[in-house]
Amino acid sequence: MIEYIKGLLTEANPAYAVVEAAGVGYQLNISLLTYTSLEEMTGEVKLLVHEVIREDAHLLFGFVDERERSLFRHLIGVSGVGANTARVILSSIPAPELEQVIVSGDHSRLKNVKGIGIKTAQRIIVDLKDKIKPQDDALIIKPSFSSDVFDEALAALVMLGFPRPQSQKVLKKLFDSEPELKVETAIKRALSML
Repeated sequence: MIEYIKGLLTEANPAYAVVEAAGVGYQLNISLLTYTSLEEMTGEVKLLVHEVIREDAHLLFGFVDERERSLFRHLIGVSGVGANTARVILSSIPAPELEQVIVSGDHSRLKNVKGIGIKTAQRIIVDLKDKIKPQDDALIIKPSFSSDVFDEALAALVMLGFPRPQSQKVLKKLFDSEPELKVETAIKRALSML
């Protein structure tokens, strides 16, 4: 079992990274979160590894931190969720946010991930709700409002360059006081508060 690979990052794109260690180049499948972290690194990198060994392939999945790898392992333990599906989930929802989505039972947020249907989203929450313990930086938001509007406004703010945790807090305040806000109004008001 490979625990981690430490070496020179020779190639990185949103789907995989190649790390050269002791003259061997290892291709590791990565999430967008890991790719974003790798973009900020230069020289030698260390990626935690999860191996998937099948009859037709020997795959390596790489992670910048243990939190993401642990969530990946929990996800692939759910019936119907394979390694690539787990990677897509982690690419769509950052680890701290995924923890709060699972703990709060927000299956509609999981259902918005490409390739995840309502039954799979519900199965993930049922199977993992008691296994996941959010860390201190996971913002727990009980969805007391339309999560589609909230998610759309949050995605827009993050795309504009605002940090996700701060954007979540501001939007939560807005939607708690006015649950029927439209996306455009929520974004405009949040911009004035950030």
